[in-house]
Amino acid sequence: MPAGRAPRDAAAAKPGPPAPAAAATPAGPQVQLIPASVEGALDAAEEAVDLLLESGRSPGEVLVITTGEPHPWAAHELSFGEASYWAQHDAGDDVFYADAAVAQRAGARPVVVVAVNGGPDTAAAQALPLALARAGALLIVCGDPQRINSVLGTAV
Repeated sequence: MPAGRAPRDAAAAKPGPPAPAAAATPAGPQVQLIPASVEGALDAAEEAVDLLLESGRSPGEVLVITTGEPHPWAAHELSFGEASYWAQHDAGDDVFYADAAVAQRAGARPVVVVAVNGGPDTAAAQALPLALARAGALLIVCGDPQRINSVLGTAV
């Protein structure tokens, strides 16, 4: 990737249709959809995070939300207790991984990545608008476009 590219361009390097202009308000974040199966959504999210970091994004600028199985990092960190887990979020030093069920507790970050990796449709229906509200500059959604659009009732 050329050094002159802005960090948000990293997600655009992934295949997928461009987000329609109506997907965000002029003051809202850019929205990028990365098509992936339910089984591949978490891997797609990991690849997006890697590209963001390689392009210069600070790890503390990224929040990853999962709708199905929690990310292995989140599961591991939660094994040390809720207080320790959320203290890492509050420190803002690293990529933070949250399950959709607790994502409302996470603060805003410049980039939010959502892995629609299963779970009930209600999890995605709640996580996607929340993620849009938490994303300062870029929202990346990894998952099945048909499922995402049916859950949201609109085209992303």
